[in-house]
Amino acid sequence: MKKEYLFVFVAGFMLLGCSSKKEQPELTPWGTPVGEVEVSDESAPQSQGKGLSLDDIVSGGELIMLTVNGPTTYYDYHGHGMGLQYLLCEKFAQQIGVSLRVEECKDTAEMVSKLQKGEGDLIAVPLARVKAKGGLLFCGVKSDDEQWSVAAGNKSLADTLNSWFKPKMIAEVKQEESFLLSSRSISRHVYSPFLNRSKGVISKYDRLFQMYAGAARMDWRLMAAQCYQESCFDPNAKSWAGACGLMQIMPSTAAHLGLPMSQVHEPEANVAAAARYMAELQGHFADIGDPSQRVLFALAAYNGGFHHVRDAMSLARKHGRNAYNWGDVREFVLRLSQPAYYSDPVVKYGYMRGSETADYVDRIRARWADYCGVAGGSRGFSGGSIGGGFHGAPVKAKRKYSNKYHL
Repeated sequence: MKKEYLFVFVAGFMLLGCSSKKEQPELTPWGTPVGEVEVSDESAPQSQGKGLSLDDIVSGGELIMLTVNGPTTYYDYHGHGMGLQYLLCEKFAQQIGVSLRVEECKDTAEMVSKLQKGEGDLIAVPLARVKAKGGLLFCGVKSDDEQWSVAAGNKSLADTLNSWFKPKMIAEVKQEESFLLSSRSISRHVYSPFLNRSKGVISKYDRLFQMYAGAARMDWRLMAAQCYQESCFDPNAKSWAGACGLMQIMPSTAAHLGLPMSQVHEPEANVAAAARYMAELQGHFADIGDPSQRVLFALAAYNGGFHHVRDAMSLARKHGRNAYNWGDVREFVLRLSQPAYYSDPVVKYGYMRGSETADYVDRIRARWADYCGVAGGSRGFSGGSIGGGFHGAPVKAKRKYSNKYHL
């Protein structure tokens, strides 16, 4: 009899220990907890949050996408949304004829909370089906055991997402994104980086660079090197994102600078606007005392965005590096593509394609050194001779480069 009591006591103790043991939370690819959400289906109680129906969304003209920042979810790229999940959601919004609004959340728990409060229409991040509290209806884009989700009672939106999504879309959108992120997406002629090397002539636009370099607070040959990196000296260049002209001015930047889009392809108007913008960016980095460093930060911001560069500076400072030295900050620009860094509390603007921005500055500096060895002139002065007055049409470059970042 004593043995039976002992067995019951031990068994009960073991059960108590098992029930009190905490399960380790599942993590998303970007390092945050997936969040405990309940799998819901068409039989979910209708008393749970329904969210806006498909008809309501179409009538309102807007679909609100809940997401987190990351390379495969959503990030800002030259003023445009990018990321596989964002691009897929954008296609769905186009399919139903509405605009898409992005609501960035810090983690899965916040996405679920906003969905249940009606502050978003769908979670456009594939979530694992985890049992706990809350109510989601999984639907739409699916990969393995993860899927998008809507509010538990929103059957009309879920059914539409399910009928719209086809597995082949994932590969198609990945291919589309790869193209958009490559130099192939820019429509332009690739001219030679020198118009006449023997006479010290960089381009037919040298006089413009000399005229506006002072306003830009930079050496005119550095401005020429930046121009070649942007457009290869093609005034008619245009990117998929809408950047136009010699210095690839974005429509939003043109509006900010007061440059009419009707003039954005005019060489002088475009260069003058870029000069003003470079001066403005350098003003944003007024805390950097060394002008030669300040201009490098401005170049990085011209390509990757001021806020991302500031995030990299914050990371450099946190890790004991010199936040006012481009060589130190460049390292953290590159690291902003890694979850451990773009998720750091000091980072305010999330993921960045840092390799593109670092490469942009590197190539401009290298070409600037080449130009300085051939073309004369004082730093930042306007006017002056341009190689004995040689003028002519640029010639096409004869070599093709396998590196997609070689411009």
